[in-house]
Amino acid sequence: MGLIAALIIGAIAGWLAGQIVRGAGFGLLGNIVIGIVGALVASFLLPRLGISLGVGWIRDIVNATIGAVIVLVILSLIKRA
Repeated sequence: MGLIAALIIGAIAGWLAGQIVRGAGFGLLGNIVIGIVGALVASFLLPRLGISLGVGWIRDIVNATIGAVIVLVILSLIKRA
């Protein structure tokens, strides 16, 4: 996947995760970073759980969003402590 595609998918996934986990958005640049980190988390975690969702760009966005939600929940729990 190219750098531009990773940034676009990261931005979309980060924005979606920010919408799902209310009050946890970090702006455009932060959302891109959260989306990319989420994609890395999801690419590690989901196959180990036996979860395979779709193909292509939609799969990448959904997986990255799931990972980004996990990252945002963990960050919000750390922030509360």
